[in-house]
Amino acid sequence: MSERTEQLRKIKDAIVNLTESPLYEYRTENNYFPVIGQGNHYADIMFIGEAPGKNEAEQGRPFCGASGRVLDELLESIDLKRENVYVTNIVKDRPPNNRDPHKAEIELYSPFLEQQIDIIQPNVIATLGRFSMEFILKKYDAPEAKQKISQLHGTVVKVTTGYGEASVVPLFHPAAALYNPSQRTTLEDDFKVLTQFISSDQ
Repeated sequence: MSERTEQLRKIKDAIVNLTESPLYEYRTENNYFPVIGQGNHYADIMFIGEAPGKNEAEQGRPFCGASGRVLDELLESIDLKRENVYVTNIVKDRPPNNRDPHKAEIELYSPFLEQQIDIIQPNVIATLGRFSMEFILKKYDAPEAKQKISQLHGTVVKVTTGYGEASVVPLFHPAAALYNPSQRTTLEDDFKVLTQFISSDQ
């Protein structure tokens, strides 16, 4: 087992036993799983959503429901294999009724995400949706942090992390394409921005 895998396993163990989470009881009552993350522990590109939905919580895997199918299709459109990226969320447990995560929940779970980023050290952090974009840009003190996703989607924002420079690419959440077909075209166009970061061996 690689050192990164071991470190990520420790994060999983901590989240599984996170009894102080306001979502812990909801998880156990419904026999849900926490959704830690999935993919390549040496990925160049990390995708970060906001929180798991029902399918994700039932299976313990990120983006495995309807929005996950959209994500898979978007990855395929730029010839990027899902097993070559890492996919996770800020909040690791499902909020009831798929509501937006509360500020306190983001504050509780975000240190685990920060650890995941520091372990995997991606060159590109692709944020999926408003919550993850705002969190990541604020975390790395990006001047663009005050801008809206409608202004920043599909752009490249350079940030300085603890392991060096990285590129943040804000993207709309794949779920947006399920409710608004015109967003699908926007997402496809925005995903093309990622092609500049894909090496030939991916």
